[in-house]
Amino acid sequence: MAEEKEVIVPVPDIGDFAEVDVIEVLVKPGDRVNVEDPLITLESDKATLEIPSPRAGIVKALKVKVGDKVSKNDPILVMEAAEPAPSPHPKALEDKAQPEPTEAERPLPQPPPRTAPPVVPISAITVRGSASARAHASPSIRHLARELGVDLGLVTGTGSKGRIQKQDVERFVKGTLAGAGGIPVGGAPLPAAPPVDYSKFGEVETKQLTKIRRLTGQHVQRSWLTVPQVTQFDEADITELEEFRKSRSDAAAKKNVKLTLLSFFLKAAVVTLEKFPEFNSSLAPSGDELIIKKYFHVGIAVDTPDGLVVPVIRDVNQKGLFELAEELQEVSAKARAKKLTPADLQGGSFTISSLGGIGGSAFTPIVNAPEVAILGISRSSTKPVFQDGEFVPRIMLPFSLTYDHRVIDGAAAARFTQFLRTVLSDIRQLLL
Repeated sequence: MAEEKEVIVPVPDIGDFAEVDVIEVLVKPGDRVNVEDPLITLESDKATLEIPSPRAGIVKALKVKVGDKVSKNDPILVMEAAEPAPSPHPKALEDKAQPEPTEAERPLPQPPPRTAPPVVPISAITVRGSASARAHASPSIRHLARELGVDLGLVTGTGSKGRIQKQDVERFVKGTLAGAGGIPVGGAPLPAAPPVDYSKFGEVETKQLTKIRRLTGQHVQRSWLTVPQVTQFDEADITELEEFRKSRSDAAAKKNVKLTLLSFFLKAAVVTLEKFPEFNSSLAPSGDELIIKKYFHVGIAVDTPDGLVVPVIRDVNQKGLFELAEELQEVSAKARAKKLTPADLQGGSFTISSLGGIGGSAFTPIVNAPEVAILGISRSSTKPVFQDGEFVPRIMLPFSLTYDHRVIDGAAAARFTQFLRTVLSDIRQLLL
């Protein structure tokens, strides 16, 4: 019986998993695939797995997309069976039938060409035993990373849910070599911390990190290793600002919103970014160009039970204080309820991290790369300030600015914080 021309390729037996997320579709209509070529990637709560093709052929139509949930026997795609390989040309058979050359006729073996040792990015860590073990990547991408000596924990993924793709690994290698040069294998990669059996010293408990904490850890490690960071500290007198905020609390309550200081920080940050646009930028992968953004999408660090997330408030420059206060409430609630979408977390041009509601006098936030600066807000307090020959009580707000020193120098950072201090101290600057 002749084989069917078109067949449906289903999800094979994937064990006890059901309703598993499709996080990557690796083929498209028209692609020719071979047996065992990966078709899609699935992710459950416990594992990530690629589904290979059971046959060779040409993809005619896809039955799934990223974000779908699939189980055993659900259709993946429609495939047209590949044509059988053509018979060998008679000339090829004739050549194959030729007798083997004699010992004297065989050419002398040539030594293999000498090649330079492979180059590993300076910031790379050998994959085994590194943070890449928890990176969001498929088995084929992990294999590529092992070949290149890249720690996937340092690579920014551009795929769905931050998934690392082939071009992300290649871009990381090219960008690192262009920006920092390379060292031969066996040079001086960053050493991994030796394992320690802590149970020898007393009772311990092992607690699995949440997915959010793992991804956040990878991101801040990558930023810390690849971005030269400096922090500038300052403080602002927000006495008048706080008085104005309290005077508008009743009006805000009528709109069912809570007017917090963070709404004012958003507006003050944008006013300052408009005056210093290089702080609202990203460095191009080549390292030769600065991409200055004309939009003002500000990320807000939100503390959740599972870890830190940074939803983005878009077009802050076009919104009023009450509108920003309402949106802050909404995204904070979504973050804590685990209802943020990937779109809620993308597109930021600047980030604010506020610890004022918790405490502390100062801290050094880590740049949220590929952004070039982040503003840290600490808790305000009433202090005696010397004015007009006497000490008067004033509400002082400490804040810090961490910046990418490849883009911003210390003098520019000091001007930025000085202007921001003026904006926060004079409420009229926000209302103009």
